[in-house]
Amino acid sequence: MTNFRSLSLKSGVLPKVVCFKMKYILLSLFACAILTATGFAQEKNQYAIVTVAFYNMENLFDFEDDPLTFDNDRTPDGKDHWTQEMYQAKLKNMAQVISEIGAEESGGPPVIIGLCEIENRQVLEDLVNQPSLIKTDYGIIQFDSPDWRGIDVALLYQKRLFTPTNYKSVPLYIYDSLDPSKRVFTRDQLVVSGMLDGELIHVLVNHWPSRRGGEARSSPKRVRAAKLNRHLIDSLFSRDPYAKIITMGDFNDDPTNRSIKKHLRTKNKRADLKLKELYNPMERLFKKGIGTLAWRDNWNLFDQIIVSTELTLQDYDSYRLFKAGIFNKPYLANPKGQFKGYPFRSFNNGSFTGGYSDHFPVYLFLIKEKN
Repeated sequence: MTNFRSLSLKSGVLPKVVCFKMKYILLSLFACAILTATGFAQEKNQYAIVTVAFYNMENLFDFEDDPLTFDNDRTPDGKDHWTQEMYQAKLKNMAQVISEIGAEESGGPPVIIGLCEIENRQVLEDLVNQPSLIKTDYGIIQFDSPDWRGIDVALLYQKRLFTPTNYKSVPLYIYDSLDPSKRVFTRDQLVVSGMLDGELIHVLVNHWPSRRGGEARSSPKRVRAAKLNRHLIDSLFSRDPYAKIITMGDFNDDPTNRSIKKHLRTKNKRADLKLKELYNPMERLFKKGIGTLAWRDNWNLFDQIIVSTELTLQDYDSYRLFKAGIFNKPYLANPKGQFKGYPFRSFNNGSFTGGYSDHFPVYLFLIKEKN
């Protein structure tokens, strides 16, 4: 547990600033208000904190041609003229972002982070071996999906802190609306179970079908993805109604769209939750106008992390949700021009920009009272 930053509360004290002292960090005024309501501020307590995150990597491709996929654009001779130098710059940038998500609060990079829009295992190997991440010693879980562009989802985890016990890739079967015999190949859904500090946690990583062809026309594909995801979650609940489940990803829908609300069946208030239900902390952020990507002067919040009822309880003798947010540091936003303030994407108008991704990462903190 030496890699978990501890949170400390003193009886009767509601600090107005976050202060660091050795390996301990005082909770902010907002955090203390929550914990005071639960009675935890009545005596000095310490809380372990870990970060769980998700990041759309915006086409993290290597520069070599894969004859089995349509990755020709991302080659030196392709439309994007994607070179080894560009690839290395992209790796450095993405590793920097991952290294900083939640680091101010937890003392290091995410313990668990889901990724999408990555080409293969090799780009992940190159990513975790970047100077800013190599000491974190990330493990990799990734399967090649049937997506026509060859992009996959994946999970990185700190080997010292999380131990996978079971994982699988589940295909999503959807078919062309005009030709029901024609399968539309898209990303699989990744399911990983493992032990986080002695606690069983289940994580699902998603990248649902895009809005290509328009939101309305493409919506049935995401509904199908939502139904599969809910089926996988219900399968976990059938074994343990109190399962701690996290489903995350780029859903290509907002928290209020029917794929999320009706078919994944999320709720936005903890008080409304019953056993075996899902809480979406991102919905409140979305209703405040906060998003992870922008299009035509509108913000969307496609990138979400959703948790099961058991993770929302305010009994911190085991890991529970403390807070969720969007990692949108100023350097991740476009600094100028027509799209100032939008996510600073790495490739635009046929050239490498030196940016990061067209999505901001999302994260949540899990905390647990330490004995």
